[in-house]
Amino acid sequence: MERQNYDLTKWLPTSVKEAKIKGWDDLDVILFSGDAYVDHPSFGSALIGRLLESHGLKVAIVPQPNWRDDLRDFKKFGKPSLFFAVTSGCMDSMVNHYTAAKRLRSDDAYSPDGQSGKRPDYAVTVYSSILKKLFPDTPVIIGGIEASLRRLTHYDYWSDSLKPSILIESGADLLIYGMGEKPLSEIVTLLKKGVPFQSLKTTEQCSYLIDDLSQLKKRKNWEDIFLYSHEECLKDKNLFAKNFLILEESLSCGKNIRLIQQHKETYVVINPMFTQTSTKDIDSAFDLPFTRLPHPRYKGKRIPAYEMIRHSVTSHRGCFGGCSFCAITAHQGKNVISRSPNSIVKEVKRITEMEDFSGYISDIGGPSANMYMMGGIEKDICKKCKRPSCLFPSICNNLNFDHQPLIDLYNHCSKINGVKKIFISSGIRYDMLLCDDKEKRKKFHCDEYTEKLITEHVSGRLKVAPEHTSQKVLNIMRKPSYSLFVKFKKIFNRISADRGLRQQIIPYFISSHPGSEIEDMIDLAIKTSQDNLILEQVQDFTPTPMTLSSVIYYTGFSPYSEERIYCARSKSEREEQKVFLFWYKDENRQRIYQILKNKNKTELLKKLYPGKISKPQK
Repeated sequence: MERQNYDLTKWLPTSVKEAKIKGWDDLDVILFSGDAYVDHPSFGSALIGRLLESHGLKVAIVPQPNWRDDLRDFKKFGKPSLFFAVTSGCMDSMVNHYTAAKRLRSDDAYSPDGQSGKRPDYAVTVYSSILKKLFPDTPVIIGGIEASLRRLTHYDYWSDSLKPSILIESGADLLIYGMGEKPLSEIVTLLKKGVPFQSLKTTEQCSYLIDDLSQLKKRKNWEDIFLYSHEECLKDKNLFAKNFLILEESLSCGKNIRLIQQHKETYVVINPMFTQTSTKDIDSAFDLPFTRLPHPRYKGKRIPAYEMIRHSVTSHRGCFGGCSFCAITAHQGKNVISRSPNSIVKEVKRITEMEDFSGYISDIGGPSANMYMMGGIEKDICKKCKRPSCLFPSICNNLNFDHQPLIDLYNHCSKINGVKKIFISSGIRYDMLLCDDKEKRKKFHCDEYTEKLITEHVSGRLKVAPEHTSQKVLNIMRKPSYSLFVKFKKIFNRISADRGLRQQIIPYFISSHPGSEIEDMIDLAIKTSQDNLILEQVQDFTPTPMTLSSVIYYTGFSPYSEERIYCARSKSEREEQKVFLFWYKDENRQRIYQILKNKNKTELLKKLYPGKISKPQK
């Protein structure tokens, strides 16, 4: 869409000229981001920038600064009066840059025209280090997913090594982990009152360094737990695994646990997560005056990530699914925090006023689409609970998974003038919808939601994530049985056929996940073949920091059971597994035949390719 006659004062300034247009000669906070600047609540730097602005601060954003020239992007605004803020953007820069095979990606969805190479590897560390060299006396606060998931000793897949806390390597003064609005608001409030920066270290959801344990300030009702040191983890994988158990338990329960880990002569301190974050808090963030548009500097250029979400709405944060390969719990938290219907309705109305809106809301959802307004029934039980997942190995008896608030929300938003259709693009947790307890399924309106979703809110393709067919692998992933997906697929097909709807279900699958062996991938190929699934949405497992799966990948065993678990580590092992995702491609049949021959399992070809010759022609 061509945009003209921009009022630059409606965006946060990205240049000195734009700051002067707003009448600013100095700034309170300067925010550096690895993403292009899109003034939309789904882009973290925009949300944080708007939040700081709402506190009366003069804020500028430096999107994708050049770190390879004379560093003019880092110098152009000078020193802020309060602090620099740094984020890699919406993705970890290494995940953004490299495939699971460690090949450099050719594009970047968060850059103008998808251009790659606009941010460095380990962007938070690079940006922060530059700022500390140029302005050593000005505080640097780091945040976002890259900083958040690297707050402790972590396994880094791309260097195949344990790395220390990002605070050590970046030189930053403070780290805000998770969703940063609440801690950042408290920090700004204290700084405006004249509280010195060094006195902010009792703020919840923050991490920082101290040289001596005597500097550790006491907080009432906080429990201190000392982790094994970084150096101990380097020497012993068992100790690294034990640290993860402590971390996951601290994230799962409702206790105020402060974690402390020694790195040589320095200590990394991680304060507890905010426990009182509310609907009011998340509403106030999403109600800020976003233009919902890319900055005018990108006129005539596409930002792919923005194109995907420009007409979408976030309804909630957090996830109680606890999948082993997912870092959402470590970042957003296990407890779901939902926006009020009124806040969501206001955002939908703003979308209908956009010039390019044609009547279709692309998504109302979150990490999982159908967790809105859900959580523990008895909160005291949740505080004592250590389960990392409320859904695996079975649905918790204390979980309220009532879908009525979501049904009401869809109905309300569908009636807004200008809205033709609301699609749900976020993934669906069908294990809740297919709960074995018929009374609960009725009480929590699961069948009603399923019917409504399939008949009214599918854009032609509904995304779900069975991830694998092997029960052994699914247990490691903390995912439900593949048979449950098959059951949901039958329901989807039946309802679609009854209503005359031409739509399909799109399943996601992962190869090379810890525990997945060639036999498991053969099982996946045969079962998906028998179920007439032509797989499109697939990925090769990538170990990312602070997930159970990455800990298993690095150590070779489960931290919980200490059982040894096979992991496909070599390039050839991973490629062999991946080929079974695409069993239907003619060019893969010879490769599959050879793999099965090596395993003395060529008889399985008849199951994989029924009615065809067993041995592919060369």
